[in-house]
Amino acid sequence: MALETRITRMLGIEHPIIQGGMMWVGRAELAAAVSNAGGLGILTALTQPTPDDLRREIDRCREMTDKPFGVNLTILPSVNPPPYADYRKAIIDSGVKIVETAGYKPQEHVEDFKAHGIKVLHKCTAVRHAVSAERMGVDAISIDGFECAGHPGEDDVPGLVLIPAAVDKVSIPVIASGGIGDGRGLAAALALGADGVNMGTRFCATVEAPIHDRVKQFLVGNDERSTNLIFRRFKNTGRVARNSVSDQVVEISTRPDAEFKDIQPLVSGAKGRVALETGDLDAGLIWAGQIQGLIHDVPTCRDLLARMVADAEEIIAGRLAGLIAGKTRRVA
Repeated sequence: MALETRITRMLGIEHPIIQGGMMWVGRAELAAAVSNAGGLGILTALTQPTPDDLRREIDRCREMTDKPFGVNLTILPSVNPPPYADYRKAIIDSGVKIVETAGYKPQEHVEDFKAHGIKVLHKCTAVRHAVSAERMGVDAISIDGFECAGHPGEDDVPGLVLIPAAVDKVSIPVIASGGIGDGRGLAAALALGADGVNMGTRFCATVEAPIHDRVKQFLVGNDERSTNLIFRRFKNTGRVARNSVSDQVVEISTRPDAEFKDIQPLVSGAKGRVALETGDLDAGLIWAGQIQGLIHDVPTCRDLLARMVADAEEIIAGRLAGLIAGKTRRVA
């Protein structure tokens, strides 16, 4: 079984399915499992405390897979930013061939990666940013619809519109991201003109995801309404799973005099890490998208990808082809 697209050919992978870069989750265990299953696994650079730790994690991933994998480098504005240039150097020095970039003003990083022959997939949430990234020289766009976990931007455009809108405006491959978790989503993304899909929340609910089983079952038990939008007031919208912490963040943020400092203790990344690693569902934020409503089990990555591709092939070659044949027979 295989669906060949520009993305599979570009990246040297079997299936057009990419694991998103997720803080605390994008470690060697998951990335290697996705790559071994025929997709593209992604390590999250900033999950590692230092650039040297990232080097070691890249080496560890190589011990687990001989298939292509990539590294995510997300650049965010910060009072005390991480040493992004040092993380970038660690990626380059380690011989990584694929990088997913995201966030704020990535140009210097993109230019350096490209100068070293690295394929760059840039994640963005708006068509105008996709166009800018293509001009910057990236190799593919990952376009993130409003359904996604993480930061969906401020335009509130869902994937059904955003994906083909991006495809219409750029000539490089587009990867559909946000609200995808099964073969129907994969087939739909391909029908909208995308060359592949990127999944985050769905990969959290897999056997190999390095998070607590209680969190995985939390995602399985949730439905499509089980998210909160946070940080809207501060023009940095984020979509997270509904729990007591995110409910409290929303409540505080609606107060007329609310400031970011009022919610800052609740939203720290360290507390989110505690939730993921201990299974204490109310320890901090748990980032998850609306695709929770379509997650019903916790398979291995290999089983998930095989099922997705088989279902997508059946939809494309079976159901949809049958609709065309049926129409032809009626006209005849």
